[in-house]
Amino acid sequence: MRNLILEKINETGTLTDYDLANILNKESIAVTESDLNKVLLDLEIFGLIKVSWLSKDKRRIEIVTNPDDRSQ
Repeated sequence: MRNLILEKINETGTLTDYDLANILNKESIAVTESDLNKVLLDLEIFGLIKVSWLSKDKRRIEIVTNPDDRSQ
């Protein structure tokens, strides 16, 4: 699941968590909000993505392309 989600994020570069959930649903990939949050946290800990809040209930997800960005 982790690799699949990372692949979807890689395809767009930057998207919201809502958009990511919609992409997965359109491809008939069932994922709960809880599971999605766990995968996003894992990917962020590994330094592969960066997640930031856009609003109270919307997050921006982006790929970390520069190795220097991984330390932040």
